[in-house]
Amino acid sequence: MAMSEIIIAALYSGIIMGIATEVGHRAGVISANLIRIDGEFAISIIGIKPETGLIYLAGIAVHLVTSASFGAVLFVIAKTLNLDISSIMTIAPYVFTLWLSMLFIALPVAGQGVLGRRLGSSVWFEQLIFHIIFALGLWAMLNI
Repeated sequence: MAMSEIIIAALYSGIIMGIATEVGHRAGVISANLIRIDGEFAISIIGIKPETGLIYLAGIAVHLVTSASFGAVLFVIAKTLNLDISSIMTIAPYVFTLWLSMLFIALPVAGQGVLGRRLGSSVWFEQLIFHIIFALGLWAMLNI
C-alpha cells in the first residue's frame, strides 16, 4: 500500500471521528467536542478573536491535518517494522498510543487538563470511544 492510500484512509477515519464528536456533543451525550477544542486552540495560538464559524473552520483544518499526519506516521512505523498496515493488530496499538497522547499531551497543551478534566470527568472514556471509531474506520478503509 502506498503512503497516499494510508493518508486518505486516515482522513476518512478522521472525518468519521469528527462527525461522531460533533453529533455526540450536539446531542448532549459527550462533553468534549474535538473540532471545537482543536479550533479554539488554533485560534488562541494565532491570536484571532474567537468566533464560532472561525473556530469550526480552524478546528476542521487542524483535525484533518492531524488525521493525515497520523496516517503518514502509521505508514512509516509499519514499513520500518515490516508490519501489515491493514491489520487491526497493527492499527489497534497505534491508535491506543494516539489515545494516550491525546489524554496526556494534546488535551493538557490545549488547556483542558490531563485526561481533559476541565471538560468533564468522563472525557477520557469519550476519547477512548472516538479513538476506537477512528481505529475501526481506518481498518475498514484499508480493507475495502
